[in-house]
Amino acid sequence: MFTVRDYSIPRKLTWMNMLVSGTALLIAGAGLFIYDLYSFRVGAVRDLGIQAQIIGSNSISAVLFDDSHSAETTLSALQAAPHVMSAEIYTLDGTAFAGYSRDRSESPPPPPAIPNGQTEVYRFQNGRVALVRLIIFHGKPVAMVYMRSDLGAMQEREKTFAIIVAAVFLMALLAAMWMSSSARRSIAEPIVRLAETAQIVLREKNYSVRAPANPGRSEIAVLITSFNEMLAQIQERDAALGEARDHLEQQVEERTAQLNAANADLEAFSYSVSHDLRAPLRHIGAFSQILSEEYGSKMEPDALRHLSRILTGVRNMSRLIDDLLHMAQIGRKSLVRAPTDMNTLLKDVVADLQPEFEGRRIDWLMGKLSAAECDAGLLKQVFANLISNAVKYTRRREVAIIEVGQLEGDGAPVIFVRDNGAGFDERYADKLFGVFQRLHRPEDFEGTGVGLSTVQRIIKKHGGEIWAKSEVDKGATFFFALAATGRRHVLAKKAATGG
Repeated sequence: MFTVRDYSIPRKLTWMNMLVSGTALLIAGAGLFIYDLYSFRVGAVRDLGIQAQIIGSNSISAVLFDDSHSAETTLSALQAAPHVMSAEIYTLDGTAFAGYSRDRSESPPPPPAIPNGQTEVYRFQNGRVALVRLIIFHGKPVAMVYMRSDLGAMQEREKTFAIIVAAVFLMALLAAMWMSSSARRSIAEPIVRLAETAQIVLREKNYSVRAPANPGRSEIAVLITSFNEMLAQIQERDAALGEARDHLEQQVEERTAQLNAANADLEAFSYSVSHDLRAPLRHIGAFSQILSEEYGSKMEPDALRHLSRILTGVRNMSRLIDDLLHMAQIGRKSLVRAPTDMNTLLKDVVADLQPEFEGRRIDWLMGKLSAAECDAGLLKQVFANLISNAVKYTRRREVAIIEVGQLEGDGAPVIFVRDNGAGFDERYADKLFGVFQRLHRPEDFEGTGVGLSTVQRIIKKHGGEIWAKSEVDKGATFFFALAATGRRHVLAKKAATGG
């Protein structure tokens, strides 16, 4: 619904001035009219009372001598009063003594009674005023005068008053419109132009426009000047930000090119080093194996033990080189996302790892996992690494328990792999996903310290996150999601309690 609040400022000012002026004039006119009506009624009663007293004073002799003709002659002088309709003189017992009537066809009504202790009484009725007054002679009433007058003068006065009020009202409205026009030019129009400029700036994000200046030192002029200065400052700041953004983009491009070149050099170096290391390692391994097979029976026990350590070191070094090359390949490889059945993927991983836990008792608790849009080959490596770790770190348990399940996170399901193995101290959890970082001694559990770092790279490559919760000798739980969840602590606690 369209209301006054939706009007423009010029229309509001015009309507406000006219409304205030009109209301003030109407209230003043109504007050003056009521006062004039009251004053006229009081004056009409006072004048009629004076006329009745004059008539009574001039009729005393006629009443005392019972000369009705003289009394009527006195009453006939009221012809000079155009609003007096009739006048009668009555004796105290109510008998008509003499009378005058402007309209002889109309008989006057009986006079009202005068209460004791009063000499005069009046009343207004049917647009007329009637007055009765005692005629006093030597302090005693001898008769009474009954006069009736119309209110024609009051009606004429009301018409004249209404014309004057209408003329004043019209002049006041014209003056209000003129004042509104002046106020619109000096107040409303500058504000409207300022609002239009603000809308252009907001809509077009163009800070070069300016509101038309307003001469003078008024508040509106100060407001417009301040607004234009603010736009100038924003324009300068926007230009500076644009230059800084362009410079930053250029720097980012340069740094990206430098980083890509460094990565390419690093990958080339890693490949070269790994390739160059493989041949000596193969030679060391091969000759050590020949020594063990052909001369093992002739060697001292200490020599055989040292030779076994050499073979073990060669195998570990080869595995480490393979893991490093594999981790570097993951960084270069682009994702190939496709809908993937995570349950089938998990079953394939467990089947591939079967030789690692052959002959061991492991209770597998496999929950139902939701399908996901991911790179199936990389996710298979994630499951293989986490489950292989769970198998490895539960080696000392008579009955190992490995559980894979799913929790609902904000935006993506959270998959967890939990075991009842050796666990780790959470104070060192920040080192868990670092390259070459291990939380257990090599003689307790073998490993290169690269597997979890590789897992983290794969998860981050999908835009997700991975974290872990554990206690020493109470197992560990690894969580990962293919998108950020924002509920890590809640979900970790829920999974750790088996919820």
